Amino acid sequence: MGCIDELNYEILLPNSSFKECAEYIKKNFSEIYYVPAGYRIFENYLIGVPPIPIAVDGDDVILPYVKPCHGSFVLRIPGKEEMGRLRAVK
Repeated sequence: MGCIDELNYEILLPNSSFKECAEYIKKNFSEIYYVPAGYRIFENYLIGVPPIPIAVDGDDVILPYVKPCHGSFVLRIPGKEEMGRLRAVK
């Protein structure tokens, strides 16, 4: 399993509820894909209330990330390699 802390990420929305993170993504991005809880991205399994919105913006992936004991965040991560898998999600 990978570690988000090892990726080159930007925090777009810090210390929020999962619901606030999901709403932020829905309101601020147009290319959105919905995945189930447990979806694997960047070698990490996502946790949260499904369906989990993940956005693509340019070469970046925007996702809500729950860090146990720290809260939920919206992260922007360079992710060309993940985009093909996301776009295949129906």
